[in-house]
Amino acid sequence: MPSWFLFVIIGLFGGIAAGLFGVGGGIVIVPALIYLAGFSQHMATGTSLAVLLPPIGLAAAFEYYRHGNVDVRAAAILAAMMFLGSWLGAYAANHMPGPYLRLIFGVFVCGLGIYLVYGALKRLGWL
Repeated sequence: MPSWFLFVIIGLFGGIAAGLFGVGGGIVIVPALIYLAGFSQHMATGTSLAVLLPPIGLAAAFEYYRHGNVDVRAAAILAAMMFLGSWLGAYAANHMPGPYLRLIFGVFVCGLGIYLVYGALKRLGWL
């Protein structure tokens, strides 16, 4: 079992990423738990989901709400669909071998990265 200090560092970086970019679980916590803490893909995903609601869902959302940056109607609809979608995704993931799940995650992250870099370069006028 990894030391508590490793979890402190992973949690801190995940929290900073969540506050800055609105991401943290899948992009920071899951890979860190796999590659630094030795968790399986399924254990890392499940642990990340268990972690996210209290610190991210409450603290960061409240701060954004306080500054008028939360559309409560959109958030309620998205939350209901996330509830359903997360159950469907978890069901599918738990019936899939870890290497396939890791491959799909990697393709998703790479595709998202390419999309974000392309959009930024285009807005900067470099493309």
